Amino acid sequence: MGDSIPITLQSRETIPIDGSLVAQALGMDSATFRRLLDQGRIKTLCERGTDEDEGMFRISFYHNAARVRLIVDQQGVSRQPMEIRPNNA
Repeated sequence: MGDSIPITLQSRETIPIDGSLVAQALGMDSATFRRLLDQGRIKTLCERGTDEDEGMFRISFYHNAARVRLIVDQQGVSRQPMEIRPNNA
């Protein structure tokens, strides 16, 4: 796994996400991604699955008009292909 970033949930659980993959999908290097994330210029949204999706999480990263969305389990293992909406979409 590349440059992991912890995603903190309200319950204080964390899910390891490969930040380098998200950075690449947003069209930037890992250092820039980390800096923008730390500055609050990349927003995140984590949604917890219920019922048949229990134990799964949909994590979205937003920067300008771009969005990267991941569906992962509690260990951060991707369960579906990454969904990418570029800036020009």
